[in-house]
Amino acid sequence: MAEVQEKGTISINTENIFPIIKKFLYSDHEIFLRELVSNAVDATQKLKKLASLGEYSEELGDLKIEVSFDKKKKTITVSDKGIGMTADEIKKYINQIAFSGATEFIEKFKDKTDAKDIIGKFGLGFYSAFMVADKVELISRSYTAGEKEAARWECDGSTEFELSPAVKKQRGTDVILHINNDSEEFLDEWRLKGILEKYCKFLPVEIKFGTKEESIEDGEDKDGKKKYKTVTVDRIINNTQPLWAKSPADLKDEDYLKFYKELYPFSEDPLFWIHLNVDYPFTLTGVLYFPKVKNDFELQKNKIQLYSRQVFITDEVKDVVPDFLMLLHGVLDSPDIPLNVSRSYLQSDSNVKKISQHITKKVADKLQEMFKKDRTDFEKKWDDINIFVKYGIISDEKFYDRAKEFTLLKNTEGKYFTLDEYKDKVKEIQKDKDKQVIYLYTTDAGKQDSFIQAARNKAYDVLVLDGILDSHFINALEQKLDKTHIKRVDSDPIDKLIHKDEKTESVLSSEEQEQLKGVFEKAINNKNMTVVVEPMSPDEFPVVITMSEFMRRMKDMAKVGGGGYPFMGSMPDAYSVAVNGNHALIQRIVKAGSEDEKLKLAKQAFDLALLSQNMLTGPDLTRFIKRSLEFVS
Repeated sequence: MAEVQEKGTISINTENIFPIIKKFLYSDHEIFLRELVSNAVDATQKLKKLASLGEYSEELGDLKIEVSFDKKKKTITVSDKGIGMTADEIKKYINQIAFSGATEFIEKFKDKTDAKDIIGKFGLGFYSAFMVADKVELISRSYTAGEKEAARWECDGSTEFELSPAVKKQRGTDVILHINNDSEEFLDEWRLKGILEKYCKFLPVEIKFGTKEESIEDGEDKDGKKKYKTVTVDRIINNTQPLWAKSPADLKDEDYLKFYKELYPFSEDPLFWIHLNVDYPFTLTGVLYFPKVKNDFELQKNKIQLYSRQVFITDEVKDVVPDFLMLLHGVLDSPDIPLNVSRSYLQSDSNVKKISQHITKKVADKLQEMFKKDRTDFEKKWDDINIFVKYGIISDEKFYDRAKEFTLLKNTEGKYFTLDEYKDKVKEIQKDKDKQVIYLYTTDAGKQDSFIQAARNKAYDVLVLDGILDSHFINALEQKLDKTHIKRVDSDPIDKLIHKDEKTESVLSSEEQEQLKGVFEKAINNKNMTVVVEPMSPDEFPVVITMSEFMRRMKDMAKVGGGGYPFMGSMPDAYSVAVNGNHALIQRIVKAGSEDEKLKLAKQAFDLALLSQNMLTGPDLTRFIKRSLEFVS
């Protein structure tokens, strides 16, 4: 080592800065490599900017950043050929943490061009190296200096440093980390490669990490067949021109699909995408993809990657992206979000809130545009994208205001309606006794078919709302729609759900109705089944088993979380058993000669109702089959 020129103390306000860095500022130790490579990128970008401004006239040469390691020497080195530093600059920018090299750089060139893109953070980030190293060397030669005017800086993680002359042939900076015993995991090729690919995959300067072998053409043999030879080339781990940094006008659909496969190699093609490009009042670029969402949509979250100037920050973007759009995939990049973000920062920062609001608006605008441009195609996509729209309506009041024009409802015939169209379709014929419009819906068209057919027989319409979020969506929609109730088609007999002016008269006397109720209560023998005798149309089923809309909806919401009624999930099912006193089978029960015969017929009618809803299972189903055989034999 060269003779020590200077020893000193780093000018910081506390002797304990390094323990603080290790424990609190950087909780994830692998971040050190991101910080050092980011600094190297900044130094390289500054040099390129100086050259473009005429402030540097020499050849730029190969500007690759190189990351290397030596397992025997226990070192990791990050080298760049950027702007470099003089000894005085090292003292200023490395020793005096309060100063920022970027601040002075921007101040000097701010009037010449838009320099915000190359703001460096060669300050506190550099000290993340001490999370994994017990000594850090920095050898740097400024772009203004000769090779013998380089400087070497050393520090062992205390506030003491040594600064001495050095010889360096190329301009730029080498940061050499002497890895401590607790961090030897980082002296591994695949560990380092994984970190670089995670954080530096899209940095704008090429990053070399070792070499690799490639097969290239080497002429032809005597038979005219191509020959190949193996050559060793630099292993470049990053794509310096990611798709989101390009102009949408220069991109084709296949470019977006190719990039999606680069991000998510094993995913199906997305439905469509939105390219974001904002420069005021904040800077934001990115591409958000609408994936095909499965019913286990919770598992699809954390698929959006957040970057700052092409440096990966996190894929936990909860406070940047509205919750209902967390199911989207893709990339967001904003220099207005610092590298070392915290949850409290994201929650309180005004730019982050503006970004979140802008993303909501852009998504709504895109969906609106698709709906207006080609409604038929939009309807084809609706079954896949409705989960995003419904999630937005549930969680974001402003989104509903934008989405109500393109939100669709689908009925059991497979036809789609906007909210206004559907209201116009049913408002005259589907009302209850209080003149409220009634929307009927099914959550399982197969299990609820008998109820759907009963509604159709009376010319009523039934919606299909069988998605994982639909119990919450129904609740939200009911609050938005004026004088409208939404009822599951099996929540009551159809004549009770929708009121008609003509009243069905009962063919049974009050005494017969009371006796009939007792027979069914005895036959059913279940305290969770409440029996009522109703004068329904003779064409209706003899027995209809229903669960109240409130009870069913709360239980459905409890299953998927939320709704404020989690206790509902553990409550026993409570049903209403409506006995149709005007049905021929029920009248036969009333006229049966013996109590046993009444009970046997009542049990049969009740089991038929259970069977129609797939609620008859096990020994009860076996007994029903035997009883049915007795009736027909």
